[in-house]
Amino acid sequence: MATIKFGTSGWRAILGEDFTFRHVRIVCQAIAQVLRHEKIAQRGVIVGHDARFMGEQFAKAAAEVFAAHGIPVLLCDRETPTPTISYHILHHQLAGGINISASHNPPEWNGIKFTPSWGGPALPETTGAIEQRILPLIHGEHVKWLPIEKAKKDGLVRQFDPKPDYLAILEKHVDIDAIRQGELRIVMDPLYGTSRGYLDDFLRKAGAKMAVLHYWRDPYFGGLRPEPTPTTTVELQETVRREQAHLGLATDGDADRFGIIDHDGTFLEANQVLPLLVDYLASTRQWHGSVARSVATTHQIDRVAALHGLSTKETPVGFKYIGELLARGDVMMGGEESAGMSISGHVPEKDGILACLLVAEMVARTGKGIKELLTNLIERVGPVYSRREDVMVTESMQENLSKVREEPPGAFAGQPIQTVNQLDGCKLQMEDGSWFLLRPSGTEPLVRCYGEASTKERLDELMLSGRKLLDGAS
Repeated sequence: MATIKFGTSGWRAILGEDFTFRHVRIVCQAIAQVLRHEKIAQRGVIVGHDARFMGEQFAKAAAEVFAAHGIPVLLCDRETPTPTISYHILHHQLAGGINISASHNPPEWNGIKFTPSWGGPALPETTGAIEQRILPLIHGEHVKWLPIEKAKKDGLVRQFDPKPDYLAILEKHVDIDAIRQGELRIVMDPLYGTSRGYLDDFLRKAGAKMAVLHYWRDPYFGGLRPEPTPTTTVELQETVRREQAHLGLATDGDADRFGIIDHDGTFLEANQVLPLLVDYLASTRQWHGSVARSVATTHQIDRVAALHGLSTKETPVGFKYIGELLARGDVMMGGEESAGMSISGHVPEKDGILACLLVAEMVARTGKGIKELLTNLIERVGPVYSRREDVMVTESMQENLSKVREEPPGAFAGQPIQTVNQLDGCKLQMEDGSWFLLRPSGTEPLVRCYGEASTKERLDELMLSGRKLLDGAS
């Protein structure tokens, strides 16, 4: 019997195996029951999908279930970014929303991202309540749905274009005049995903000269994961160099993650981009208070924040925890090394479109490339080198990880351990300021190994020692 569990960012499964119409209906009925229990169901929901196989059909199936429970539905009229779903939940004061999406997972995957009424990714107490209601449904409790045409006729489902209002709100957070004055040449690659017609339309309106790659729907995502990485953006890197563009911008499958390419074709990691954005936005927006980062994200953010008189809050991995801080107004910005970020006053959900636009504004206003800006920042706060390695998990690795958590070593990679942080996984922080984190993935059968140090050589030592620790070597 299949089980349905929510991970770091929703429920994901292999299309045709566990991700089926039956299971989509079950998950949506469980969500509907939670909303009715919270007595907010009458406010309605928004339902969207990304560019994967049969996204429209799964979205309609979801809408049919909500309609059968008397919950009004705004059904998006095309592939929709997850941050756009979040914006409309807040804008229309909805009970919640879902996006049929597996985000950056390979094309054979699909999933459901549920966003509750506060506009950020569902927290564990919410997903736990949904999972409790899923169990009896899997074991035979009746699942009901109202055919889509009947639901539309009854006024319970309405076709909806989410794009105009979302793009309009971005104008409140991005300096269009600065982009226009910068006369930028930009190459964009949506990786066949949902930012088509969003990011490029905004930048054209702002006066940027645009070239766009992969501007069509391909459920195979060109045979690659729809995730901005050095490997998946090779064509973008080459095009930026060839066309002598100022910048290359990419987003993942549901546009909640960003990828940045400098004018010479260099791919910048999120751990390099996020400190730059903290520095730039703190300077231009006169921020005060705090910024947030996950436990797996570069500590250079802490250094930059301190430079501007800001404090730093550390969260578990998963933007829902950062989103909660943003929703409460506790932080000005939050970011994750997995290329997620958002800012206060916007949605408490990671927004790759916003991140790309803010980077474009930064380049336009400063007149400098990303690497030049990074060099300047390093001169002020010092260098750090970060790396993440994903290892397919084995049973012995799981046992070793449990042992490390229960009895952390006193020293690691030749240095005494100063603190052991078990906020999420096991993070060993050494006296020289370097750190290493072992953490099981919340969405895939992987153990993620993170390290950071002030030199490349020290980082190599960390990653080698970390792999030995995971393998159980002495």
